Amino acid sequence: MGGIREAVAADAAAIGEVAGAALVLDAAEAPRLVARLSDPPPDRRWTALVTGDLDAVLFASMSTRDGSVGHIDLLAVDPAAQGRGRGRALVAAAEEWLRAQGAAEARFAGNPPCYAWPGIDVRSTAAACLAESRGYERYNVAWNMTADLSVDLSTEADLLRLADRGVTVRAAGPGDRAAVLDFVREQWNENWAWEAEQASGCHYASRDGRILGFAAWGARPAWFGPMGTAPAARGLGVGRVLLRRCLAEQRDAGQASAQISWVGPLGFYSRAVGAHAERVFWLYRRDLR
Repeated sequence: MGGIREAVAADAAAIGEVAGAALVLDAAEAPRLVARLSDPPPDRRWTALVTGDLDAVLFASMSTRDGSVGHIDLLAVDPAAQGRGRGRALVAAAEEWLRAQGAAEARFAGNPPCYAWPGIDVRSTAAACLAESRGYERYNVAWNMTADLSVDLSTEADLLRLADRGVTVRAAGPGDRAAVLDFVREQWNENWAWEAEQASGCHYASRDGRILGFAAWGARPAWFGPMGTAPAARGLGVGRVLLRRCLAEQRDAGQASAQISWVGPLGFYSRAVGAHAERVFWLYRRDLR
């Protein structure tokens, strides 16, 4: 193993290769996930730890919402090196780093707004076993929905109907992304605003100069979200149009399906685009004191 150290910029390519080989459920996205976790919000405390042989990597960070909580964001061990204690050693080293940062609790759970997954995919048996062997307890569950992008994503009729009610829907270009971010901060929080700023695509609805809702995709590579509609606009059908416009962009970017992340309202996404619940994640935590 050759010891554990903090990663440096020159390790980036090797880390991407390890992630691509190890993260079989997200192999196509792995290099982009590594890049995203390596460029989080400026106020985030984080580290990337690697083995001396560069055959395993772990990203860890501190929560900006609760200074007593630390997160293990990504753990990847090259398949050729698995079963040799690399993952366990990295988790132990990450826990020590988190303690030094003031964490009283460590979580295998997503640290919004810059995260890889909500938790451990239930199909990742080895990762779940590792967490439980280190004393982590399952405390919550989250799920994604999958949208088939070959379905009808047209919005023409809805756009005409909304126009009759004075509502306009458009892509948020460089000139108006700032106004969308202000709306997101006002209605929700800074985490969603950061995701909307980082997103590959963002659309919004407005009436009489006031923004009513937004939707974004690609802040977490290849996934849809976040999305929100102001209370004054609910019932107009704005969300359905914003969702479909984003998914159509993802389709045009070459995706065959899209993950709708960390879903709350199952019924809305099922009705709007026929999405179905598919990926399920266990969230784990451990007291570090």
